[in-house]
Amino acid sequence: MTSIQEYKLGKILIEGKTKQVYDLPQNPGLCLLLSKDRITAGDGVKAHDLQGKSEISNTTNGQVFQILNEAGVRTAYVKSAGPKAFIAKKCQMIPIEWVTRRLATGSYLKRNTGVPEGYRFSPPKQETFFKDDANHDPQWSDEQIISAKFNLNGVLIGQDEVDIMKKTTVLVFEILEKAWSTRNCALIDMKIEFGIDEEGEIVLADIIDSDSWRLWPAGDKRLMVDKQVYRNLTSVTSADLDVVKSNFVWVSKQLQDIIPKNDHLVVILMGSASDLDHCEKISKQCKALGLNTELRVTSAHKGPEETLRIMREYESVMNNLILITVAGRSNGLGPVLSGSTTYPVINCPPLKAENMPIDVWSSLNLPSGLGCATVLYPEAAALNAAQILGLSNYMIWAKLRVKQLNNFVTLKKADKQVRGVRKA
Repeated sequence: MTSIQEYKLGKILIEGKTKQVYDLPQNPGLCLLLSKDRITAGDGVKAHDLQGKSEISNTTNGQVFQILNEAGVRTAYVKSAGPKAFIAKKCQMIPIEWVTRRLATGSYLKRNTGVPEGYRFSPPKQETFFKDDANHDPQWSDEQIISAKFNLNGVLIGQDEVDIMKKTTVLVFEILEKAWSTRNCALIDMKIEFGIDEEGEIVLADIIDSDSWRLWPAGDKRLMVDKQVYRNLTSVTSADLDVVKSNFVWVSKQLQDIIPKNDHLVVILMGSASDLDHCEKISKQCKALGLNTELRVTSAHKGPEETLRIMREYESVMNNLILITVAGRSNGLGPVLSGSTTYPVINCPPLKAENMPIDVWSSLNLPSGLGCATVLYPEAAALNAAQILGLSNYMIWAKLRVKQLNNFVTLKKADKQVRGVRKA
């Protein structure tokens, strides 16, 4: 085999039990991961050929990374390269498995006697294991990872990097947990791996498929559809392998169209066209969080009937609707809409320094029976809208969580850059 689709294959960079990683000489910085029709367990002690597994695995992996890339998680995944392969950023892999658990089961129970199966971890339990088949992937502490002094693509893995990967690990789990909950399927635990790309960035890498997690439909262990079914077999028949394959196909089919529909709208209503610049800033912040927006001009004072007509127009066609009102001086726009609709209304007045106390007060001092919130900055208005819509749309929720993670990473990097004793 010399090529896959339009990609000319170079040397094999690494070969594992279930995949091969090829260099792509004509595509610097990229590699190709090719899955095998092979299933293994117990560090490779148990292994069988499983016709069709490579295509199922590649499809599942692509679906999972589509979710994570859409959410904004930093990953190595670039795109599919046919039924059995995908293109990824070239990374130096950190030899650690990062495991997240929602419920206690499996090896956790053996290592933590006295904890009952099904014990729920909140927040999720995060563990790390050194990739070492000969010693059955021993559990490692943060201190062991740091003391190993892994140096990959010029990045020394220290406490900062460990902290970033731990937070990212839990984030990835929680995003996929919410995704699976839309299929009435409980994500029990999962493992992932990270690499350092050629720009020195930590990225989620490798493959995430049915070998990577425990899935219990309806939260019932007896209905498990993951590789644990294969692990539990004391002897393996062709019929057993058919069941395992059928489960993997079911998982892949469940992931089809799992990204929520783009069926929401944030309507930004301004009392005057002079407020357009402020509204554009709100819209920009909304779009960064994956929110659809539309801008309208209407005045509750000068055109109350038209204002209510516009509101009814959107109410008649949208179920997931947020109204952001931009009005200075005497803010009637937000309160009038809030008193006439059951959809959320957020005031974000375009404040000017000379009138700030009075303008803010007109938005805050509401008559009884009204529930519109007031925020002062465009970003806060967008975040408030996203938090509301994220209650029923896990992708919007995920984008908010990724934003929080990015804030954490930015602070970590800034602190790392400036720290150090400056001698007198």
